[in-house]
Amino acid sequence: MSPIALSSSETLAADTPSPHGERHRRAALRRLLHDKVAIGSVIVFALIVIACLCAPLYAKYVAGTGPNDNHVTEVIRVGGKATDVVSTSGIPIGPTWQSKFLLGADSNGRDVAVRLLYGGRTSLMIGFLAAAITLTFGTLTGILAGFFRGWTDTVLSRALDVIWAYPVVLLGIALGTALELGGLKLGPLVISGNSLFVPALIIGFVFIPYLARPIRTQVLLLREREFVAAARLLGKGSMSIIVSEVLPNVTSAVVVFVPLIVANAILLEAGLSYLGAGVQAPNPSWGTMIASGVALITSTPSLLFAPVIMLVATTVSMNLFGESLRNAIGTTTSMAGR
Repeated sequence: MSPIALSSSETLAADTPSPHGERHRRAALRRLLHDKVAIGSVIVFALIVIACLCAPLYAKYVAGTGPNDNHVTEVIRVGGKATDVVSTSGIPIGPTWQSKFLLGADSNGRDVAVRLLYGGRTSLMIGFLAAAITLTFGTLTGILAGFFRGWTDTVLSRALDVIWAYPVVLLGIALGTALELGGLKLGPLVISGNSLFVPALIIGFVFIPYLARPIRTQVLLLREREFVAAARLLGKGSMSIIVSEVLPNVTSAVVVFVPLIVANAILLEAGLSYLGAGVQAPNPSWGTMIASGVALITSTPSLLFAPVIMLVATTVSMNLFGESLRNAIGTTTSMAGR
């Protein structure tokens, strides 16, 4: 998988520096509020997030079962007829359209609807955590490489090139497999291989070049601008110029990347979990549910289609909002340069 949505925003970062005045922020916000696609995508994503956050309530008060509770030997009544949760041939029950097993069960007799919501919590948490890692280190690396140039730029750029050279899925699988077996040890910090922080760290790491490279390009343009030269003449140090002059001007580009990175992080987590290099059992995620559903697609298709629909709705809504945000900020930027 290649993060196409991320690379589409490089044009914003590589063009003219974005203004950071209050007037331009308000103009971008007005355009965004009048964009029906942006509003619709935010509503869809918000509904998914709210549903996933309410997973414990749904599990306790509606379904009456947890995400890992096994009901293989149980029998429930569907339409007045007694039905095995998992048949003697190993086929799980399909959607009952009632409180328990609303979307059916998996091969272990676990409620698909409950696991779908808990899996969404896992996928969203990993996506946001990975995005935070990418935004922090990608922005810092891009600014330092572009502003200081010289050996700093050489070392950081070559390190980014090494990460960039590997396809994200292959690099994620390699890192995920290695960390799953041995965990992560950083001095006193020890993280077990089945921790949810491991896939978040891997995904956040592999996406760093996709943010750092365009940020570096923008900073290279900014460091030659008159306001940076004026700040130097006033005796400001490099770090002071970065904080007061450079960082506010790259904020717009970074903000545009946020929904795109979140969407790609969630998608990559699903891919890694599907391949066994992401979220580990018994933790549910959309990727692990898709992997389980593939084997039963002919007998219980809801086991596959439920997480696929949630995954597609989440990533598409975030990508559409990211494009709308890019258009709003990009338009105000071009207008300000006239």
